[in-house]
Amino acid sequence: MSKIDKSDAEWRAQLTDEQYRVTRRKGTERAFTGQYWDTWDKGAYNCVCCGAPLFRSEHKFDAGCGWPSFWTAAEPDNVATAADHSHYMVRTEVLCSQCGAHLGHVFDDGPQPTGLRYCINSASIELEEDTDKPSPP
Repeated sequence: MSKIDKSDAEWRAQLTDEQYRVTRRKGTERAFTGQYWDTWDKGAYNCVCCGAPLFRSEHKFDAGCGWPSFWTAAEPDNVATAADHSHYMVRTEVLCSQCGAHLGHVFDDGPQPTGLRYCINSASIELEEDTDKPSPP
């Protein structure tokens, strides 16, 4: 997948106000308010901005923090990290490597086997549910 580069006006036209605030302005939705914090449907969580596959439902766990949490990325090449020193804290920001969307943060207090907790804003992802439709003959 090639890198996505759009103007601010193009992102504003494509995204809802909340998606834009979170993904393009590095915002954070309030805990326990996002669409996917308590969703357990099976499927792929893709970047809301560019559609890149990021996480899978089988890697999701209840961290009790109020945001969708995953112990690994489904497509590691599509997920990037960067140092975040905002709000008088030192954290590791999680970004879509394809379009630069802010997704959330990753912490080292997750379950095994990785010990990681990708704490992701619902506004930055879109669930593409798995279907149980049989393959065509």
